[in-house]
Amino acid sequence: MTTAITSLRETHDRVELTRAVDIPMAAVNWLWSGWLARGKLHLLAGDAGTGKTTLAIAIAATISSGGVWPDGTTAPEGNVLIWSGEDDAADTIVPRFACAGADLSRVLIVGDVRNSRSVRPFDPAQDLSTLAAAAERLGDVSLMVLDPVVAAVSGDSHKNSEVRRSLQPVLDLAQRLNCAVLGVSHFSKGGAGIDPLLRITGSVAFGAVARVVYVAAKRCDSDDRVLARAKSNIGPDDGGFVYRILLSEGAIVASRVEWRDALDGSARDLISDESDARSGVTASAEEWLRDLLGSGPQTVNLIRSNADTSGYRWRTVERAKQSLGIRSVMDASDGGWRWSMSGIEHRQDRHRGHDGLGGLPAAQDPVLNSQQRKAGAASIAVEIGRMSREIECSGGKSS
Repeated sequence: MTTAITSLRETHDRVELTRAVDIPMAAVNWLWSGWLARGKLHLLAGDAGTGKTTLAIAIAATISSGGVWPDGTTAPEGNVLIWSGEDDAADTIVPRFACAGADLSRVLIVGDVRNSRSVRPFDPAQDLSTLAAAAERLGDVSLMVLDPVVAAVSGDSHKNSEVRRSLQPVLDLAQRLNCAVLGVSHFSKGGAGIDPLLRITGSVAFGAVARVVYVAAKRCDSDDRVLARAKSNIGPDDGGFVYRILLSEGAIVASRVEWRDALDGSARDLISDESDARSGVTASAEEWLRDLLGSGPQTVNLIRSNADTSGYRWRTVERAKQSLGIRSVMDASDGGWRWSMSGIEHRQDRHRGHDGLGGLPAAQDPVLNSQQRKAGAASIAVEIGRMSREIECSGGKSS
């Protein structure tokens, strides 16, 4: 009986509990400080045409050759693996690596799965453990690129639990090989101005499971594009770089990345500037700002409050300010800053007192009255918003 009980107990699963004091602390092992870490999943997402695959190849090529990162630091040399479900290796992937200056002997293209009976295409949803075994035999793997990462999901890519379950083998591969994994994804249509993490196609679990998320966007007024860091659980979560996609010359044409200036700011601000411009949000903000300042200079604090109430991000308002040529003027009476439409002060001076439009008193000037009504309505909206928030904070009890 005792033996039987012992055997039964041994077949049961056990949960291991480890005291924190027995776990040695370790620093994050960065391949690119703040951007790419060994043993972690990273995500690169963006709209079509931003060059996401070319970006991923540029990052992988830098590691393969021990090249220089956009911030001027040097990458540790290592082998890189890449699986692409969308591009051909011979006419697209390898030419892009060559154009990016990669050490092609360190670039491994993930191909078919073979056994004694058959050959079939590699499936990230079921073949990652087989790939990990092959990579271990190769050794010195620093990066694995999965393009697109959604191919690793065997079920519904919009269901949180199924995405998390499917991405676990990806995390296991990163840990087993001690390599970074970079998954490529897309943005869903629409959603300009919202949190970039919410624009990633599929379940929010993609952005949640990844330790670092990059987003890419086009600039609408030039050939420049922006790569921004939208999330990081292990380092800084802001900043980015300007880049361009260039084409090589020769018999085989391939695209490559040309890195440009470093950028400061949140990913939402860095890429929403471009989304706002394309979606007409900036034009709408210009009209709103023109109305608000129509009756004369307004304090920056009032403009901010009105912007919040009207649903405009401050970055968008600043773009509208620049576009309209609005000037910032310090008020000598209180030392605060006011925004002023060019020429408005002169017209107000002309109307101040009894001179209105066509000699009418200012109180009868239809233009001024309309502008004043709009500015007054905006101020009332701000006050209503403030009172609503106060009521909410007091648990719905008004005094």
